[in-house]
Amino acid sequence: MAISESSERLRKAIIKAIDDHVITREEYDEIIEISMEDGFIDAQERALLSQLQQMIEHKEVKFARSDNNKS
Repeated sequence: MAISESSERLRKAIIKAIDDHVITREEYDEIIEISMEDGFIDAQERALLSQLQQMIEHKEVKFARSDNNKS
């Protein structure tokens, strides 16, 4: 089974986001946007998103704290 272009872009975005075990809201939004851009989430994309979600749930990847609350 060939990997679709959007699946490859999604894989790269997820790897980039989890490289340091922290994901920003912007990175997460970009990942969701890539997965939804063609209006269809294929099996490869679904698996990648599931893997990322599991890593977030198990706290292997954490959301970066927002700097908006700093004065």
